[in-house]
Amino acid sequence: MITDRQTNFVFLADTLRLQFPDFARKLITILNENNVQHDFLPLTRDIWARDFMPIQVSKDKFIEYRYDPDYLQAKKYRKQKTYPDIVCDKLGLRTIKTDLIIDGGNVIKSSNCVIMTDKVLVENKDFYNRDGVVAKLKLIFEVDKIALIPWDKANEEYGHADGMVRFIDDNTVLLQGYFDEYDEIFKQKLYSSLEQNGLHWKKLNYNVMKPDEENNWAYMNFLQTKDLILIPGLGIDEDEQALKQIKEYFPEYAKNDRVKQIDVSEIIGDGGALNCISWTIFKDESIK
Repeated sequence: MITDRQTNFVFLADTLRLQFPDFARKLITILNENNVQHDFLPLTRDIWARDFMPIQVSKDKFIEYRYDPDYLQAKKYRKQKTYPDIVCDKLGLRTIKTDLIIDGGNVIKSSNCVIMTDKVLVENKDFYNRDGVVAKLKLIFEVDKIALIPWDKANEEYGHADGMVRFIDDNTVLLQGYFDEYDEIFKQKLYSSLEQNGLHWKKLNYNVMKPDEENNWAYMNFLQTKDLILIPGLGIDEDEQALKQIKEYFPEYAKNDRVKQIDVSEIIGDGGALNCISWTIFKDESIK
């Protein structure tokens, strides 16, 4: 499985530079300053490239899933749906299709484990039972372990895992510290799923005088390539603390000054941050 730390190319939706041109320019400047190759995806209808683009398993294997999430079912939202087959055809990218309904923002990868919220079970319940979904995920992603963590329905309607957890290395994940305040059932499901898959965890925590900012989930939603970790800034006290902790958890990036921060205030109101807007891949001859 291609992990985030192996990727070397960032794609952004062309919609991003149309809807948020100032932010797009600032982001491109940071990518250029850190020698991260990048380009824009054509024919997109929203800015959230992560959700609809294929999952890269190996240098020439891309899994194209059914991008048909529940939150785009209402007629008024259908015009916002990007069709990945159209984008991939324009790129000249060959994909392998699966009938599973998946969001890219719900796929957190290590070399041999994928973490997803159990929303994937809900969206595929008419076609597969739990064992069937898990077995198919292992097959298409070529991994031995699928860790299904609970969907944080009360605070995140989309059912994505990329605001909840990220891999530090193959055996360790970074978790939101505020999960310690959740009910016992949620915590038991979360921690037991990680433990059963042999995963350890570290936590992001904040020490501030005022109540926690409701958007501080976004720090987990950082952009990562082999050369850069770019974390969201919110213009609040937690910004510095989040930056400091991520530098500590990813020392190989920090020692070379490859952990940066960018204000995401312009885009976060639409429900996502930096992992959401980026499609990061290991770029090979598969894409011209």
